[in-house]
Amino acid sequence: MTGLTPTLSVRCAPPPSGDGWLTAADLAERPAAVRDLVAVDARQGLARYGRPLRPDVAAGFGLHRAVWPLSLLFTVPWFLERRVPLLGPGDVALRRGNAAVELTVRPAAFVCLPDDPAAASPATAAATAPAARTAAVRTVAVRTAPDETALAAELRCALGAFLDPLLAAFRPQVRRGPRVLWAMATDAVVEGLCYAGGLLGEPERARAELSALLAPDDPAPADRAPADRAPAGPAPAHAPGAPGRPAPAPAPFTPGAGFATPAPGRGGAPGAPSGGGAPDATARARASCCLVYTAAPEDMCAGCPRVTRG
Repeated sequence: MTGLTPTLSVRCAPPPSGDGWLTAADLAERPAAVRDLVAVDARQGLARYGRPLRPDVAAGFGLHRAVWPLSLLFTVPWFLERRVPLLGPGDVALRRGNAAVELTVRPAAFVCLPDDPAAASPATAAATAPAARTAAVRTVAVRTAPDETALAAELRCALGAFLDPLLAAFRPQVRRGPRVLWAMATDAVVEGLCYAGGLLGEPERARAELSALLAPDDPAPADRAPADRAPAGPAPAHAPGAPGRPAPAPAPFTPGAGFATPAPGRGGAPGAPSGGGAPDATARARASCCLVYTAAPEDMCAGCPRVTRG
């Protein structure tokens, strides 16, 4: 990604501190860090639209601008190499500038397919890029998923676990419930990989694989457990906002990537790059409303659910 677009820089390194850097753990654990990030979006919104943003709108913009690049750390390796990084909040740091986002990532493990060269060893070496010229090498654990379907499930699980504390941290500022927060996260994930696929010259494959990744799971009636009897085996994922109710794939994400002909409109959720041969991030039916219309009514997203769902 660093070589494809000037708006995003990614390097393998331990998380920096100070000078505007925040780890995902900082955002998850320190409400002040979220407030500071949202304050930046509030100032940018005032400069862009000439009017103050509603606090929840500024927070929604901030959440989108965090999830959009962070999700690429999971989806791009899966898209290009069929590897799913297993990252914790302390493994990733970000620094947002006016026109670009910088990320550092410290991978500790990943999941791959059985035919991946790394699958032959339970651990492999990964070079990092510290400030010193001498490259450091750390061991990265490797495990395998039996097939593409299982690897996609690993991606949803790893990314969902990473995002869950971030969404919880932003919730008081965004003032939305879990179901809407996961819809917002789904939009950011889809738009991010769709954009990356365009930069890589594979927009159609990106759309197809996102559609498969987020396809709703509809098990046959015989496979469904009776309502009064819990299914055997490991505890299933649960739908946001519905404790105790098993959730089909792609939980916790909103089902469907939304690639359909959008209604006429213009504008779109702020913060996602455009141009450079990438597909238009608004050329889909969004799962959530970014609320940009509250600042600029004429900028209603073409794929906004307020339009596509009437």
